[in-house]
Amino acid sequence: HPTQVVCDVLTMIEHAPAGKKLEDFNVTFIGDATNVLSSLMLICTRLGMNFTHAAPKKYQAPAEWVRWAEENNKVSGGTLRITEDPVEAVRDADFIYTDLWWWVGQEDQIPERRAAFMPKYQVNKELMAKAPAHCKFMHCLPASRGVEVTDEVMDSPQSIIFDQAENRLHTEKGILVWLLYPRMKRPTPELLTYHRGKIEEFLTR
Repeated sequence: HPTQVVCDVLTMIEHAPAGKKLEDFNVTFIGDATNVLSSLMLICTRLGMNFTHAAPKKYQAPAEWVRWAEENNKVSGGTLRITEDPVEAVRDADFIYTDLWWWVGQEDQIPERRAAFMPKYQVNKELMAKAPAHCKFMHCLPASRGVEVTDEVMDSPQSIIFDQAENRLHTEKGILVWLLYPRMKRPTPELLTYHRGKIEEFLTR
C-alpha cells in the first residue's frame, strides 16, 4: 500500500505534535502484519521515525520486513521495536495506527484471530488513555467498528481517519504529477503564440 502510506505521512505532518520534526515522530501500529503495516513500517524507518509494532507473536512482522526496516534505520537513524505488549507500545506514541484483523479469504481463521487479538489489541479508550494526551488515532479504512477499534475512538477528537481519507486524493494527484509531468509533450513557441492569439481574439469580441 505505498500510496496509502504517503498520505499517512502527509496526515502526520499536518497533525505533528508541537515542536516535533518528522524524524522525531513515534508511530505505533497495533495489530496484524498486514500489507499496510509493511508499507508503513518501511516508510517510517526510511524517514527516520521511531516505529513500533505490537501484536501476538504469530501475527508480528516477518523477518524479511524487519531486515528491510533495519537497513533503513542504518541510513536514516530511525528505530524499530516489535513487542507483544500494546500498553508499552503506545506509552510514547504520537500516532496509533491499526488495521483489520482478517481479510477476504481468511474467513476460516476468524475465530482464531479474534481470540488472539481481542480484547488485548483492540484500540479503545483505555488503550488510548495509556498514550500521551496529544496522540492521534489513524486507520487506513474500511474499519470493522467494535472489532480492531471502538466507535468511541473512531469518532473521538483524537481520530484523524477522515483527514487520512481526504489526503489519499491529494497525494495520489501529486504522485501522478511527479510521474507524468516530465514526460508531457511541451508546446512549441509557435503553438503557444497561435493559441494566445486565439484567446486574445476571443476576449476582445
